[in-house]
Amino acid sequence: MSKRRPINSNSKQMLQLFRTDFKELVEIATHCHSLDMFKYELQLYVAECVSDDISHRPSISQSQRFWNELLQHEGETIAELSTEQPMTIDTLSNFWLFLNGEFNADIDPDLWIELYKQVELLQGKEVELPSESKVKSWMNRWDCGLDDTIVAARMENKTRIIELLIQRIEKRHSDNSRYIFTADDDMESKRKKVEAWWESSSFHLAMAIKNPTRLNLYLNNSLDSATLETIEEAYRKGIPFFITPYYASLLSVDGSFDDGTLRAYMLYSQSLVDNYGSIQAWEKEDKIESGKPNAAGWILPEGGNVHRRYPEVAILIPDSVGRACGGLCASCQRMYDFQSKRFNFDLEQLLPKEGWPKKLERLMRYFENDKELRDILITGGDAFMSQNATLRNILDSVLQMAKRKRRNNQTLAAGEALAELQRVRLGTRLPAYLPMRIREELIEILRQFKEKGLQVGIKQFIIQTHFQTPLEITPEAKRAIRALIDAGWTVTNQLVYNVAASRRGHTAKLRRELNKIGVLCYYTFTVKGFGENYALFAPNGRSMQESAEEKRLGVMNEGQQKELVKLVQERRFSASKLRQFMRQEHLPFLATDRNVLNLPGIGKSMSFKTIGVTKTGKRILCFEHDKGRRHSDIIAEMPNIYIVENKSIGAYMRQLERIGESATEYETLWSYTEGATEERFKLYQYPDVNI
Repeated sequence: MSKRRPINSNSKQMLQLFRTDFKELVEIATHCHSLDMFKYELQLYVAECVSDDISHRPSISQSQRFWNELLQHEGETIAELSTEQPMTIDTLSNFWLFLNGEFNADIDPDLWIELYKQVELLQGKEVELPSESKVKSWMNRWDCGLDDTIVAARMENKTRIIELLIQRIEKRHSDNSRYIFTADDDMESKRKKVEAWWESSSFHLAMAIKNPTRLNLYLNNSLDSATLETIEEAYRKGIPFFITPYYASLLSVDGSFDDGTLRAYMLYSQSLVDNYGSIQAWEKEDKIESGKPNAAGWILPEGGNVHRRYPEVAILIPDSVGRACGGLCASCQRMYDFQSKRFNFDLEQLLPKEGWPKKLERLMRYFENDKELRDILITGGDAFMSQNATLRNILDSVLQMAKRKRRNNQTLAAGEALAELQRVRLGTRLPAYLPMRIREELIEILRQFKEKGLQVGIKQFIIQTHFQTPLEITPEAKRAIRALIDAGWTVTNQLVYNVAASRRGHTAKLRRELNKIGVLCYYTFTVKGFGENYALFAPNGRSMQESAEEKRLGVMNEGQQKELVKLVQERRFSASKLRQFMRQEHLPFLATDRNVLNLPGIGKSMSFKTIGVTKTGKRILCFEHDKGRRHSDIIAEMPNIYIVENKSIGAYMRQLERIGESATEYETLWSYTEGATEERFKLYQYPDVNI
């Protein structure tokens, strides 16, 4: 078999590779006079390859399943859900014509590259898991924001940015601002004032960077011309910019460390710019019509404040500053809300209006009267963007609702009781974006709510945060996380698995560094597959590869899981106890997260199989819903979900090489053509039903 790497080959070169390496297959195709004959002969060819394998290697069995799925679904017309357009699967008809030397200019070589790799696997190409030492070497490539060299570089950034902030404040003359200088301030007193203000989250929000010119200035004019041109176009098109001075200080302006994952979140891609204005809601259940069930089968209150796809849990998005964030993530799943201006960064305009208390009361009645809801996730936007008084009022309303629900159950007959509130979650990225938001008053609100919540039967109190890279774990973030844990809340993390984050060892390193400060990982999400996310999308197969090859180092047995749950639920849980557990169990990190895709309409899953490959080389995946958790009755009636991936494996490999990775390190990726949804870690399973 040829030693050449085909990922950069054109169609003619790929045909030559097939003729050189897989002569028998090419001869079969050229002797077949119809597609049906080719499919029949291909089926025999696949079966013969498998029967010749006396070792029964998993890679060959999986490759057999891949080819059998292609044979089964060839010619089928499916409803591709992300675009809501019908499409016909024609992978094998294109393959047959190609092997006969017929070239179609509309077909990308990535289709032939994918099929070449799948024939390689079918022929018995070895697929070996990387050694533990190899995975650890990948992890060690990545810096952490707690490293001394990184802390020092960021102190230099902070000093430089403070000088720029002084210049900016000197031009302000509004009496309405808290952040102005007096006539008596000399340069030293100005510097001291700004250094003190730096510790305030409101200062960073007031001084947020809102245009590309200022961003480049704060990054010491280090943006290259192509990047600057793209983000300037984004600004002209109306994509919001909102970047705090703190977060800008985390980037490297001299290339002294790899900050690619930070930049992927802060800087917009050309694909986002091109698609902005036509972005659709990926999660179809977010579309609400009065009196009609959403795509997941639930009737919701009007106003868009409640989102729901599962029986036990619903999301609450308040009419408050919580509709904004500490910054706009480039891959935000609610980008369509920013596009429609429903979400924005006009913080004054987002303050609660006079009618909000009444509306909140009505929304709480939805939770109170529902038979199955026992988990509320308050998010946005960002739950911690709400002012302390607003957040306190929201939590008080939740508490009163939980009380009433519990009291009302005492009057109901057996079998009619409603599920009582057992879990409260707050979704926030501010520990990473703006850790100075987590201060004494907020911590006291959280502490008091937990004390009162325990008295009315609430069992779990979770801060659901979002660190994207170990570089976001700074001394400031570490202090914020410690304060949240000391308040008695469990802190969990969600990661969006974009290209930069998908580099070998990066997510494993993030897990380890989060665990060391007391955070447990919750989800690793595949990027949504719409066109605006093309630059960020990492294929689902890479998520499965990461789970099987890297995350495996932190997988725990049943006994270890039970011990960890007991530890986390202790009254005086701490990061040091979590580190001690990891040392005791010889675990470099804890694999408590699930690698999943948020599917339109039916929720999180990674149960898929590849049933075809498009003319551009993108895999066509057939998903099933997660059978490990409950859904509404409507889900059982829904057909399978078909999703065309945003990007071919070949395009992803080339993108990795452009950012400095070696494609050979990812070679086993081709074999991950199917997936299975992992079980939820025991801590994330609901407590026993109390109805």
